[in-house]
Amino acid sequence: MKKDEYFFEYPDFSNVKEIVYHVVEKYPNNTAFILKDKKGKEVNYIYKTFVDFLEDINNLGAGLYNLGIKDKRIAIIGKNKYEWVLSFTTTLLGNMVVIPLDKGLTETEIENSINKSSPDVIIFDETVKEMISNIHKNNKTKVQEFICMDKDEEYKYLYDILEDGKKIREVGNKEFENTEIDSKKMSELCFTSGTSSTSKIVMLSQRNIAFDICAMHATEDFRETDVNLAFLPLHHTFGSTGVLFILSYGAATAFPDGLRYIAQNLKEYGVSVFIGVPLLVESMYKKLTKEIEKQGKTKLINIMRKVTNLIPFAKRKVFKPIIDQLGGKLRLIISGAAGLDKEVWKGFNELGIQIIQGYGLTEASPVVAAENAKYGKKGSIGFPIKGVQVKILNKNELGIGELAVKGENVMLGYYENEEANKEIFTEDGWMLTGDLAYIDKEGFIFITGRKKNVIVLKNGKNIYPEEIESLVNKIPLVKESMVFGLPKADDMVLSIKIQYDIEYVNEKYPNVDFSKIDLILWEKIKEINKTLPTYKYIKNLITTKDEFIKTTTAKIKRYEELKKIQQKV
Repeated sequence: MKKDEYFFEYPDFSNVKEIVYHVVEKYPNNTAFILKDKKGKEVNYIYKTFVDFLEDINNLGAGLYNLGIKDKRIAIIGKNKYEWVLSFTTTLLGNMVVIPLDKGLTETEIENSINKSSPDVIIFDETVKEMISNIHKNNKTKVQEFICMDKDEEYKYLYDILEDGKKIREVGNKEFENTEIDSKKMSELCFTSGTSSTSKIVMLSQRNIAFDICAMHATEDFRETDVNLAFLPLHHTFGSTGVLFILSYGAATAFPDGLRYIAQNLKEYGVSVFIGVPLLVESMYKKLTKEIEKQGKTKLINIMRKVTNLIPFAKRKVFKPIIDQLGGKLRLIISGAAGLDKEVWKGFNELGIQIIQGYGLTEASPVVAAENAKYGKKGSIGFPIKGVQVKILNKNELGIGELAVKGENVMLGYYENEEANKEIFTEDGWMLTGDLAYIDKEGFIFITGRKKNVIVLKNGKNIYPEEIESLVNKIPLVKESMVFGLPKADDMVLSIKIQYDIEYVNEKYPNVDFSKIDLILWEKIKEINKTLPTYKYIKNLITTKDEFIKTTTAKIKRYEELKKIQQKV
């Protein structure tokens, strides 16, 4: 196998405008977005073609220019919806700076984010109207214009601006669509995961984003007939770049109704590709296996898996009843943002749904590496995408060291934070990811954990929490877990906090005294300990039914969880 082998023709775009105009020329009448218009019990579906999408972009852009919103910074905040993507893309095609904001933050955190990134305009939706109205009334920001994606008496309405822009264009004003793009200037300001007080702001150019999209074309098997469900939060680069990536194929995007409706939405829209975080992907797989178990078919399915591994083309036919539970058309899942359970990866692939694990970070626009259409390996993040170089720095005796990256997808730098820039870039231009990894003989990259999460014992041994968590998370009773070191004298006691699965408890242990759940879990932990070297033994257990504190991409905020634990110790 050659790690520099690519399988598909790939474009070379300099900016997002080139991507949009190319796809409109190539797939003008393909459906770009499937929108749901729900009024009471009546549901209508609107199918926006790529021509429609470009018309909306140019009309909205002309309307914004008419309001004097040119060469400005535009912040966008709200739930995943067409108007979010429209505002985002319009800002980029207008050669302006877009600032995606996390709607999951508190009002104070959003206000702080606004002050740190200095937008001139905020485009928001009704889900955050109360917070935005309060920020507007507080008058502590420099925002000049507030625009609502939904009809509202208090604020300018996005579609009124779009209609004004349409009239302006009808009389021959082409200023917006004739805007030239500076592909290498700062075009997007993205906050890294965390609260607004601890997160950094990443500066991305349109070339960074376009390069990442083009590189993915070289190895991933997406098709113009695909339908994607845009579940990842769009304020995150994996979400927004992901939607642009899908659009670049001439494929369609639909928007979910919420976590509870994922299965329904997969069927409703005929979703064939899904980009998600491990927690969601693993949850989907758990539900499938639970249903198989309930029907008493676990043994039969396991036998059929072994058979179909010898005849892969038969998988989707043999396992059609299972695939139908996920809408019937799902063929490809991309998992990123954190490590995926190895058994989930194996399970989906054996059922005939290809699952590809990728790796990236906001600072790399975001994709750095991924398994590809031909080659994957359980537990691996695949190979660097086309045009991206990686290397392992300061390797230990196991070949594990910090992963460093170079490529045109790497950010311009952190906004107004020279100290952080000096920390993340080496003198010869490599960007440090903060992730520990090794590369095997075939060139597959394996992430072993975050550098800052490593627990160092007094005897000098290193423990990677993620390695042990992946074992514990396989216990059906466990929803999620976090391994950490509790200080004791001058050493660390390896400990774990577990969120148990209430649904599983109620199903398997009805009317149980919850104090006994700890005992059941402790027996399971002891079984895992027996499979590990003694220095990796878990010696302390904390349980909870409550969710961990998380980022909007479902990563546990370890520092905040540790603070909470230490306050109780």
